[in-house]
Amino acid sequence: MTNSNQAFPRPLACVTGASAGLGKVFAEQLAERGFDLLLVARDEARLRSLSDALSLQYGITATPHVADLSRDDGMRGLAENLSKQERLMVLVNNAGFGTKGKFNTRPVAEQATMLELHVMAPMLLSRAVIPGMVARREGVIITVASVASFTASMGNVNYCATKAYQRVFMEGLAMELAGTGVKAQALCPGFTHTEFHDRMQIDKTKGIPSWAWLDARDVVRDSLDNAFGNGKTVVIPDWKYKLVVFALRHMPLWLRGIMQERYGRARV
Repeated sequence: MTNSNQAFPRPLACVTGASAGLGKVFAEQLAERGFDLLLVARDEARLRSLSDALSLQYGITATPHVADLSRDDGMRGLAENLSKQERLMVLVNNAGFGTKGKFNTRPVAEQATMLELHVMAPMLLSRAVIPGMVARREGVIITVASVASFTASMGNVNYCATKAYQRVFMEGLAMELAGTGVKAQALCPGFTHTEFHDRMQIDKTKGIPSWAWLDARDVVRDSLDNAFGNGKTVVIPDWKYKLVVFALRHMPLWLRGIMQERYGRARV
């Protein structure tokens, strides 16, 4: 989507976790499509640099919003801001993180933070924007879940569980929003080349074949093409991962266990 008539204000898109990874790519591709941006992250320096660069390159207005969405004041402050944005057409719930190690060895506070960021924040932000979108009969909510939402994995217990919540949450919202002009999407990518795994200090060569890695630009393009077209609620980029999800849903339990063990090997 682009806005060719400058007599009308540009639509606004909000992207959380926008300073790096898929969030940054979402910001870039939404700017290219003609959206003004509200970019949310904790890293103020990177966020302001990205906002300035996109504003200059695409002739849009990108506004940084520094917040920690794993904290109650951060998520509620952003939710209040978004509820007042009359131009808001797109919300991308992208902020998230992963951990490495078994559940019983990880700090409780870290795991609680994951639940706040992956579950509470998308719920509050979505609740804040839906009434306005429904009233305007236009809007898109994208939550970046994962192929991990279809399985369980050692060393990845709460990540898989919270991503499953995100996927099912979007599926339920899509049902409730049918006929309102507002769409809900769960984006479920597989392994994608971003900073995500680097921050977890995961060896990308251990248990993960090279063919399994996706390009972040392709993942985001697939998401937005579905969102602005007559696309699916659950978007699984790349045919390889569509096959993986099909297999996870239909394979014998013993074979599924082998796949889960291989997937979790790099995380314990």
